[in-house]
Amino acid sequence: MRTILYIIRKEFLQIIRDKFIGKAIIIMPIVQMLILVYAATFEIKNIDLLVIDRDGSPSSIALTEKFAGSDFFSLSKKSLGDMQIKEEIDKGTADVVLIIPKGFESGFHRGEKSSIQLLIDAVNGTAGELMLGYCRAIIMKYNKNLLINEFGVSATSSPTIDISSRFWFNPYLNYKIFMAPGILVILVTAIGWFMAGMNLVKEKENGTIEQLNVTPIQKFEFILGKLIPFLIIGLFDLAFGLLLAKLLFKVPFEGSLITLFIFATIYLIAILGIGLFISTVSNTQQQVLFTSFFFLIVFVIMSGLFTSVENMPQWGQIINKINPLSYFSRVIRMVLLKGSTLFDIQKEIYAMIGFALITNSLAVWRYKKTN
Repeated sequence: MRTILYIIRKEFLQIIRDKFIGKAIIIMPIVQMLILVYAATFEIKNIDLLVIDRDGSPSSIALTEKFAGSDFFSLSKKSLGDMQIKEEIDKGTADVVLIIPKGFESGFHRGEKSSIQLLIDAVNGTAGELMLGYCRAIIMKYNKNLLINEFGVSATSSPTIDISSRFWFNPYLNYKIFMAPGILVILVTAIGWFMAGMNLVKEKENGTIEQLNVTPIQKFEFILGKLIPFLIIGLFDLAFGLLLAKLLFKVPFEGSLITLFIFATIYLIAILGIGLFISTVSNTQQQVLFTSFFFLIVFVIMSGLFTSVENMPQWGQIINKINPLSYFSRVIRMVLLKGSTLFDIQKEIYAMIGFALITNSLAVWRYKKTN
């Protein structure tokens, strides 16, 4: 035990002397929380809406005003032909084109259905679906007001279904509340994975690791001594990030922070094991960076931080079972937003314990005290 404490003390002294690591511990949480939470969002605002009103009636003007009153659209009105409309979309000056044909209002008075046309730039399919959803919501509200106000059809004149909806865990659909915990997962992972791996291989490059190799330190003591300092740093950054999330984005803490930190500790041990294992098979910092970046970017994309895991093909969901980030991204949202307990996340805990045992066993096995 004393040997491990000496190694830990040496690691902390080395970290304190390293100006980059000292700054990164504080700067990384601030930068990621202040920039990425705002930038990594699927919400779309300031959609360039071009309205082609060929009817010019009170009804078409009322519909246009509905769109103008929305926070999502930046509206402009022009009188253009079909080819000119296509050019506006091709140039990117219009994201959505609303075409109101001539006879839009007169169709209502004849008891007929009136049609409008929406042209949506769907190069980005996700953005296209969101823009269509925004347009549909406005048109449905317009239809309802049209029936009640202009044609005197009351809500009780025909059988209706009264729908009362409630959004659990994020009642105002604030995307920042969804993203902030996910960004924390990336932060904690980067601290554990990259810094631990870079720290060990840096000693290889400097030749200082040879001084440790000639001592009677056991391999598991060496790996444990390397692991614990960055485990403490990772937990500190998680706490700092949670504080920023609470103060800046009002992220609710519905569950127990003790539950979250218990899981985060196991998770960090697993992630540190990956970083240390990669460093034991690498000889330079460039090799560690390249290998770590390759795996990390795959893990992040498949983790469910930005897109739902359930939307992946079945083979992708099966592969994702060996992705530790998918477990932590799910657990942190369950604990913070839903108030889940240790019992609720027991499957994730068992899986992460298995990851931690495997990765650190590989790191100990692969580390060699001789060249």
